[in-house]
Amino acid sequence: MLEGSVRDQIIVALDCDHERALSLGQMLAGKVGWVKVGMTLFYSAGPAIVSQFKDLGLKVFVDLKIHDIPHQVEGAVRAAALTGADLMTVHGLGGSSMLKAARRGVEAAGTDTRLIAVTILTSMDETALREIGVDTPLAHEVDCLARLAHDSEMDGVVCSPQEAARMRSLLGAHAWVVTPGVRPQGASAGDQSRIATPAQAVALGASHIVVGRPIVQADDPVCALEGIVRELSSSSEAV
Repeated sequence: MLEGSVRDQIIVALDCDHERALSLGQMLAGKVGWVKVGMTLFYSAGPAIVSQFKDLGLKVFVDLKIHDIPHQVEGAVRAAALTGADLMTVHGLGGSSMLKAARRGVEAAGTDTRLIAVTILTSMDETALREIGVDTPLAHEVDCLARLAHDSEMDGVVCSPQEAARMRSLLGAHAWVVTPGVRPQGASAGDQSRIATPAQAVALGASHIVVGRPIVQADDPVCALEGIVRELSSSSEAV
């Protein structure tokens, strides 16, 4: 029902406890295409949380940013894919051998799970990169990791909205360009450094936007979601 609509471009990040996450899932089912299960929820609720959301008719993005030696990553990705995850993250900084091992993990699971590589976290800026010894410009690092992801058979990347246009140009029309760091106009940036509004992110080339706290912490999460849907709908009609 939601396939191809602006609602299918929105991924609601449920970074909360199990009970609250299920309540939100029930509230949002049929109104949004995706939910994101990150570390906070996955580690507290366990892998079964994926099937619980799938039973509600939601697609599930398992965002664990898997990053380890290739052997461990292959096994971890296979296990995560078997939970029913529709989309999953690995970290591009693991290199080509690790990314290719992740692809083998999905193939071993026999699922159609999409794999996307994290580039540079949206909480980081160039000062943060210098702290870990990376002196090249942030944009260069994102480009480098995106090319690595493409060459390693990833389905796309995670990047900030500010890099979305460049990612679209580098990776082509069919790549998944998933952007966290999305904040509706007037919302607090929180711990995000490189942000944009939902309409700006999609206009820049994002295939999907990740929105968490502005929906999850709202007094009325459905109302907050509908505001984003209206913004994206108005923007697409104006094009």
